[in-house]
Amino acid sequence: MRLLSSTVRRTLSTTCVVGTLAAAAAIPGGTAYAASEQAKPPAICEFRPTPDRPAARPVDLPKAKQKSHGTVDVEIATNYGPMVFRLDRELAPCAVGSLAHLAKADFYDASQCFRLTNSARLGVLQCGDIYRQEEGGPGYEFDDEVTSSLTYPRGTIAMGNQGPGTNGSEFFVVHSFANISPNYTVMGHLLSGFEALDAIVAAGIADTDLDGPPARPVWITDVSVVGQRG
Repeated sequence: MRLLSSTVRRTLSTTCVVGTLAAAAAIPGGTAYAASEQAKPPAICEFRPTPDRPAARPVDLPKAKQKSHGTVDVEIATNYGPMVFRLDRELAPCAVGSLAHLAKADFYDASQCFRLTNSARLGVLQCGDIYRQEEGGPGYEFDDEVTSSLTYPRGTIAMGNQGPGTNGSEFFVVHSFANISPNYTVMGHLLSGFEALDAIVAAGIADTDLDGPPARPVWITDVSVVGQRG
C-alpha cells in the first residue's frame, strides 16, 4: 500500500474542510446551524393504544422515534379556503410527528370542525374529531409537551385534550386569543390563511353562549404535508 505524501495529504485535508464548510453554508445559519441540528437526538414518544376508544378511521401507530429539530409545513384545506401552518418539531416533536403521520394517512379528510368559541376568555376553532366534538380519535394517545411559559396568541395551533396525557387527533386554532392555562401542547403557528379563519368566525356560532358548532359547517377536505426543513 502506497502512502500519500505530506503535500498530497495537506491538499486533500484542505479540500475536505472547504467542501464541508461550503455544504454547511448552504444551510440557513451556516456551520452553527448544521452542528446544532445534527447534535439533537430523536425524541422517544410513547403512543399508547386506546382499545376503549378505537380508531375512528384505520391508522397505524406513529413511530416511537420522532425528529426533535426542524419544521413541518401542513396545509389544512377547508370549504372556507386553505390554511398553512408551520409546526415546530423542537417545541413538540411527538405532537408534530403524530399530526404529520395522521395527515399522510388521510385521517382528517372529509371531517368537520365541531366547535367554535368566541367569548371574552376563549376564541378558538376546534377540529380533529371524526364523529362529533371530542369523539372519534386515532386509537392512541400520548403525553403533553408543555412548559409553564406557554402562551396561545392568535394563529397558534395546539393539541386539544380531555385531561393530562390524552392527546390524540384533536387540535385547535386560536382565532383571537386564548386566556387558558399552559396545559395544551403548542405545535406551531399559522403562516397563511388568516382570511379563511376570519371568515369562519364571521359566519357565527350556532349557540347563544358563543361556544358550540359553527353556524355554517366547517369541513376539512384535506390535510397534507407541503414542506419540511431540518
